[in-house]
Amino acid sequence: MSDLGNKEIFAKNLQYYMTLNNKTRIDVCRDLEIPYSTFTDWCNANIYPRIDKIQLLANYFGIQKSDLVENKSDKEVNNSNSAVVFIYGTIPAGIPMECIEDIIDTEEISIDMLKGGKQYFGLKVKGNSMEPEYLDGDTLILEKADNCESGDDCVVMVNGNDGTFKRVFKNENGIILQPLNPTFSPKVYTNEEIENLPVKIIGVVEEIRRKKRRK
Repeated sequence: MSDLGNKEIFAKNLQYYMTLNNKTRIDVCRDLEIPYSTFTDWCNANIYPRIDKIQLLANYFGIQKSDLVENKSDKEVNNSNSAVVFIYGTIPAGIPMECIEDIIDTEEISIDMLKGGKQYFGLKVKGNSMEPEYLDGDTLILEKADNCESGDDCVVMVNGNDGTFKRVFKNENGIILQPLNPTFSPKVYTNEEIENLPVKIIGVVEEIRRKKRRK
């Protein structure tokens, strides 16, 4: 199949699922943080998106990648009850999630978790600061978010560094990033530091996936 054919098939399928879900180009670009000009090129069959962007769109619509890339004359709503989440090794500061290429694995989540336009990403736990609840090598499934409730376990960006994973406590003076391992000390940030450093929440833990350890 020619490259042009692939572009046209993708554009047709993309428009189908936008119509099915009552989404405009502006809606999708806002929700997924995709540049409008890039998305327009996809819709007009000018360019073909990267595989991670296709997966991002599939998750958004609650379908499989194949529903966006295969030529189906009689398209039906996909009945799959799962979606794929990308697992990252690190979350570099200042880079939109969909642009990060450090994808080391994938995990499946229930399609129901995507209702309401929610988005998820995964991250491998490194180190033992969150033991005993979280172990080195565990996989976290996190809802993409810029805020949390006090007591939530979150991935947080501090002062332009890679994401740190801690339990977040809020008070009127600022926030505390609390490790669960008592041998580690908490980090306290004032409201002024939160604004100026900055300190930004990027994800809240929804699930933990743990593989059986071999002796």
